[in-house]
Amino acid sequence: MSNQPLSNEPSLTAVDGPVSRAVINADRPVGTVDRNIYGHFAEHLGRCIYEGIWVGEDSDIPNTKGIRNDVLKALQGLDIPVLRWPGGCFADEYHWKDGIGPRESRKRMVNTHWGGVVENNHFGTHEFLLLCELLGCEPYINGNVGSGTVQEMQEWVEYMTFAGESPMSALRAAGGHEQPWKVRYFGVGNENWGCGGNMRPEYYADEYRRYQTYVRNYGDNKITRIACGANDFNYEWTEVLMREAASHMDALTLHYYTVPFVWSEKGSATDFDTKAWFETLRKALVMDELVGKHKTIMDKYDPAKRISLIVDEWGTWYDVEPGTNPGFLYQQNTMRDALVAAATLHIFHKHSDRVRMANIAQTVNVLQSVVLTEGERMTLTPTYHVFEMFKVHQDAELLDMAFESASYTYDGVSIPQTSVSATRGQDGTLNVSLCNLSHEGEAELSFELRGLAANDAPIGGSLLHGDALNAHNTVEQPNRVQPEPFAGAQRLEDGRIRVTLPAASVAVLRIG
Repeated sequence: MSNQPLSNEPSLTAVDGPVSRAVINADRPVGTVDRNIYGHFAEHLGRCIYEGIWVGEDSDIPNTKGIRNDVLKALQGLDIPVLRWPGGCFADEYHWKDGIGPRESRKRMVNTHWGGVVENNHFGTHEFLLLCELLGCEPYINGNVGSGTVQEMQEWVEYMTFAGESPMSALRAAGGHEQPWKVRYFGVGNENWGCGGNMRPEYYADEYRRYQTYVRNYGDNKITRIACGANDFNYEWTEVLMREAASHMDALTLHYYTVPFVWSEKGSATDFDTKAWFETLRKALVMDELVGKHKTIMDKYDPAKRISLIVDEWGTWYDVEPGTNPGFLYQQNTMRDALVAAATLHIFHKHSDRVRMANIAQTVNVLQSVVLTEGERMTLTPTYHVFEMFKVHQDAELLDMAFESASYTYDGVSIPQTSVSATRGQDGTLNVSLCNLSHEGEAELSFELRGLAANDAPIGGSLLHGDALNAHNTVEQPNRVQPEPFAGAQRLEDGRIRVTLPAASVAVLRIG
């Protein structure tokens, strides 16, 4: 997918006004959008696990073996492919044996990273893997390098995946699960350049080589060994890890959060002006540059692209909601976040030759969540609706596309006004997702579809659009922002499709 200006064409601005234009070659797939790009992340942080996912079997909130039913049903609606756990920073202070056995006797600890609250370890390995079974998703488990031992990591893998006779398989059976689980993804540490040990890349590369040696494949369980990668612009970390440890890894991570201004003053999730709107979306689009540059380094050491780039923490990060625990990172979620999610997912599509998993942070009640809970009530966020609308892209063929966007200019700075991605599903349907990033102007898009057997295929679609830039859902108004049928596409006499998108909106067209 080129996403480059159309060659040998006159300027759109000069000839046709501010119109974005695309040529989609429906008969020319250029790759596959790995469904794991639509992954999620659930850390022991704030109310993500406790209250958000886990309420316990004795709770008045309806639950399945302690997992709250309303959240479970909502997440099942997203076809979540993979879920990362237990952290995050929490992973490198988590000792898995504290979270097995009878819950009343599990060790209590202080969550030193997130709010200083007591962690009772009621949600541990068995509970997480049960959640994955109920969701029908792959578990992605992060091991403890920062404060853990090689033996501890080796035994955890054995506990979960070994079918033969051993102390760990016997311990698992005693805990009520005689047969092993399938665990395909295992992270060897998290943010080891920071909260995971403040290591230098050379030191972590050596530690990674040592630890991963004992992340063994038992039977037919084949683990993707995931090395801790860089934080945003730290290209040196990627260079060192690829140079020193590429032959020992299957994947390398990348973390990038969209912060409107600076970390010390990130701004409100809901009380923001048009400058904050623009800066947030401009910062979100930086993901394209980051992924591209880290890919270039990886290509030098791995030209065959065997090693995946996994963006296992991404999303918006604002100041916490007033009156909430600063360590819980609870924030609301508006149409601004929906646009960040949609544009970022398009970037991952574009780089699908290397990006084969991503995990938005986080699933429930933390940062850019898809679900918010308040007691027994639950709310779906605008970001949830983007993931639900975009699930048609999972494992679909990415189509070759040339694209030229009109500009969105604010205070002398310009970014593309529109973002587009096109895939063909296994049922043959052409799915085109679109974003209008502008806070005030409609977006006009003109599509030429090539390679279709019939150019008169029916066009359907859905639109996500709020009544204000900060439109969001609450338990009192749970449906203020939700998808609606989209009728803004029309066929023209020359065979093109003309689409008009409202300001600050996301749409998915279904053709065929």
